[in-house]
Amino acid sequence: MTSEHNDFLFFNHEDEPQEEDVPKDYWDVLIVDDDPEIHTVTELALSGVEFWGRTLRFHHAYSGTEAVELLANTNNVSVLLLDVVMESDDAGLKVVKEVRDILKNHNVRIILRTGQPGYAPEEQVIREYDINDYKTKTELTRSKLVTTLVTAIRSYEQVCQLEYQSKALNNILLASKAILGFTDIKAFTMAVIKQLSVILDCAPRGVVCGSLDDSYQVQVLGGCAEFNAFIGQGVEQLDDGRIILQVQNCFKFGEHQHTDHDTTFLLKSKNRQAAIYLEYVSKPSLTQLQFAEIFLTNVSVGLDNVRLFNKLRDAAYKDVLTGLANRTDFIEQIEKYHRLNSNEYLFILIDVAHFSDINNGLGQEVGNHLLTSIVERLKQEYPSAKLLSRIGADVFGFLVERDGFDLNELSENLNLPFAAAEHLLPANFKIGLCEQQDFQISGIETLKLAYIALNHAKKGNQGNVVCYTSDMEEQMTWRLGIIRQLRQDFENNKLEVWYQPQLAFSDMSLKGCEALLRWPSGQGNYISPEIFVPLAEDAGLIVAIGQWVLEQACQQQKRLENQGVEICIAVNVSVPQFKVKGYAQQVKDTLLKYQVKPKNIELEVTESVVMDELSMVIETLQDLKEFGIEVAIDDFGTGFSSLSYLQKLPLDRLKIDRAFVKDLPEKDSGAIAKLVIALGAQLGLKTIAEGVETQAQADFLKQLGCDEVQGFMYAKPMPEVELIQYIESKK
Repeated sequence: MTSEHNDFLFFNHEDEPQEEDVPKDYWDVLIVDDDPEIHTVTELALSGVEFWGRTLRFHHAYSGTEAVELLANTNNVSVLLLDVVMESDDAGLKVVKEVRDILKNHNVRIILRTGQPGYAPEEQVIREYDINDYKTKTELTRSKLVTTLVTAIRSYEQVCQLEYQSKALNNILLASKAILGFTDIKAFTMAVIKQLSVILDCAPRGVVCGSLDDSYQVQVLGGCAEFNAFIGQGVEQLDDGRIILQVQNCFKFGEHQHTDHDTTFLLKSKNRQAAIYLEYVSKPSLTQLQFAEIFLTNVSVGLDNVRLFNKLRDAAYKDVLTGLANRTDFIEQIEKYHRLNSNEYLFILIDVAHFSDINNGLGQEVGNHLLTSIVERLKQEYPSAKLLSRIGADVFGFLVERDGFDLNELSENLNLPFAAAEHLLPANFKIGLCEQQDFQISGIETLKLAYIALNHAKKGNQGNVVCYTSDMEEQMTWRLGIIRQLRQDFENNKLEVWYQPQLAFSDMSLKGCEALLRWPSGQGNYISPEIFVPLAEDAGLIVAIGQWVLEQACQQQKRLENQGVEICIAVNVSVPQFKVKGYAQQVKDTLLKYQVKPKNIELEVTESVVMDELSMVIETLQDLKEFGIEVAIDDFGTGFSSLSYLQKLPLDRLKIDRAFVKDLPEKDSGAIAKLVIALGAQLGLKTIAEGVETQAQADFLKQLGCDEVQGFMYAKPMPEVELIQYIESKK
């Protein structure tokens, strides 16, 4: 050695490896250095070294250019021992960049070596190009070199394993995409064998055997082309005894069968069993077999899809439960009845009212029995009906001839109880009718018209049976337009909250005001709450709007408080708001957010809210009352069972509805108003009358002992600016 290398790779002669049999596998190491002596010394130092049963195999390059060319044509180089300074000061660094960026080789581990201790590679190169180590040649004694190689080879093996797993998983993904979507068993099994052979890295020779029905009779389902002649035959008919044996063993022992020459995978489910036989020359690794089993999960799904395809195809136009035509079939068939200037038939659409209550209360099985019982009744009473179909979960439709059809008879037939398992159940129905003269070219449009009539029947305003008329569609279009505009205006913060003062009868002092929602329609006009509030409830907007009104009231309350005015603001609460989980906590959080005193906010709930779910309402109101929020019953006396629930509720005030005020005192004796006031006094509740417009009404209510008043006679609802002016005028 030259003096430059005297300290390089110290080892004793006794450390030199003895001759031994060469293992079958190697770790390939590429030595790159422009000094031939470095190659010799390195190879000598590492000769005979083994890692995990594999020895080292050396490759040599004497320049950076030669190293890149060798790596481009040599696979599986594990470690690159790379000199930094060769034909140029940064030749080694250029090699690193080319290996990683040009060759895209991210597996090989790189150990930089230099004989010039003062020279260090760029820090950025080491950080960005995945370099395992950097050493001066004098540092690398034999033991340190071995240790460095151990680390590098272990890293190389891990990187390769990750790359293999990534490719394998990608293969599984591609294979799964390739097999799913087939509905033909022959094409499906051929694709399975082909994709499985890719995963196991073998020739695509195999066959799929099993059953696709409940019989469990094993037959050839398909596979590679040579087995096509046996499709549909028993597995015993195959002319390959080994395949027959392996498939039979697979089913017999209920597990996969693996040998040095073939493997047979077992696929089982509730309704079918199958075995996939595949032969190979080189036995797959355990990892390959594990990835194959992942793929087989999708094969199993694909088999079930194929099995069900025919049933699904046959059932595409049938309802499974009742055996009737389904919605799809009905829509196609009713198009045949579109005839101009003809009005021979009547389309009847029947909805089982509150069917979900039966399912929830008695169970889905009883619900199914009820549906089938309804179908039997309809078949029995209307044997000549056409297109009897199950159009929805609890909706049936059929056509009858208009002449001779009796609507009262239909109602009588449906009013009789139905046998449902061990139950005898009455059922209520909503019915929409559509005459043939209104049928459309498109079946879906005809169905839409019948549904419009059915929806009118569901609202109950026109009875349980409604026949479609052309103006209904116009109303529906208008309704949808209003809801759309309301949603848009609410999102754009165009709604307003006005306030109507509430006064004490005793001294006409201002006690509070009611927050009232207003929807401007432009040019100083407003849409009536009686129109848009029910629409907001139907559209699911009322909860968000109600919360917004509460927040507006809280902000208004805070502004009044900052001006030295302290009054109570009443906010109306709808049924949907009360049904929101944690409503009481939401209200409390809102008041805390705006730092409003609970006593300065009153919630007005209608009897419809109270009567919806009394126990839940009582619990919620009690929670709010304990927090300090006042509660009033709005429109008291207009509902039912008022007296029975009144004493159970944690209330502060009763509000006499304007319906009991408007005709006082000439056309109304005031009996209801007097009763409400007396009840309030007896229960320790204040009473307030709304809708007071005349002095005669005011005098009458005051004489009855009513505590407070609200109405146009004293003040109309007003925006904030006018409210401030009104309050100033009352001082």
